[in-house]
Amino acid sequence: MKKAVFCITQNIDQTERIVSHLKTSGFSNDDVSVLLPDKSTTKDFAHEKHTKAPEGATIGGTAGIGLGAVLGWLAGIGSLAIPGAGPFIAAGPIMGALSGAALGAATGGIAGALVGMGIPEYEAKRYEGKIKGGSALISVHTENSEEIARVKDIFEQAHAEDIGSTLESDVNV
Repeated sequence: MKKAVFCITQNIDQTERIVSHLKTSGFSNDDVSVLLPDKSTTKDFAHEKHTKAPEGATIGGTAGIGLGAVLGWLAGIGSLAIPGAGPFIAAGPIMGALSGAALGAATGGIAGALVGMGIPEYEAKRYEGKIKGGSALISVHTENSEEIARVKDIFEQAHAEDIGSTLESDVNV
């Protein structure tokens, strides 16, 4: 029973505490994804200029300066510009979902990518609104009910919001 477990965090400190706890609880950096608005300036992040532009999204690498070592542990960290949504920092398998065919979904943007990952559309739109408003989305790939319970407990202990889970579709996040 592969499921993705999601939550919304209010700030980078809460996000880093949760990611750190997931790491020490044995989750792989390939199982954890984070999506947050990029409110940085050039002094906060060092952007590389190797961009790709599939389906209208621009993706580039980021050195993670200012994010802290905890988020730097995540796989595939980079910056994204989603037309109509703005700049974001994404890390983990969610990068592939946001840069791939999911952006072509009828809903478009972040919500379209989340729907493409198996999240119901009404939840995906709610998550998108919160992310655009400055919150962060954390997603964890789980393999069994024990891992699901462990992730939800970590989220609850950190006072995360909108905790939920969904069966994973073809895109693992």
